[in-house]
Amino acid sequence: MGATKTDHFTDRQNQVATIAKALGHPARIAIIEHLLKVNACICSDIVEELPLAQPTVSQHLKELKNAGLIKGNIEGNSICYCIDESTFEVLSSYLSAVISGLNNRPECC
Repeated sequence: MGATKTDHFTDRQNQVATIAKALGHPARIAIIEHLLKVNACICSDIVEELPLAQPTVSQHLKELKNAGLIKGNIEGNSICYCIDESTFEVLSSYLSAVISGLNNRPECC
């Protein structure tokens, strides 16, 4: 069996790419922003905030959860979602390194 393209990159590069892909939709950004405001909520609360159908919101929540950006805890018949801070720390560390690299390079272009 051949190597996948992701095998040619570091674990960190693959993790940051997964995070970036999950953040690549405005509805997911809106969900993150809503969770930051309310700290934690269930899917139906998010559906009330966004102009999207419940199945669509659920799919976006699934993508964010798979990327590790949010966590879900079962509360009765619902799942209560909140931000997973550890994944945002990875993203923050990466972006800080990029910005530092930009600040420390000679002028070009």
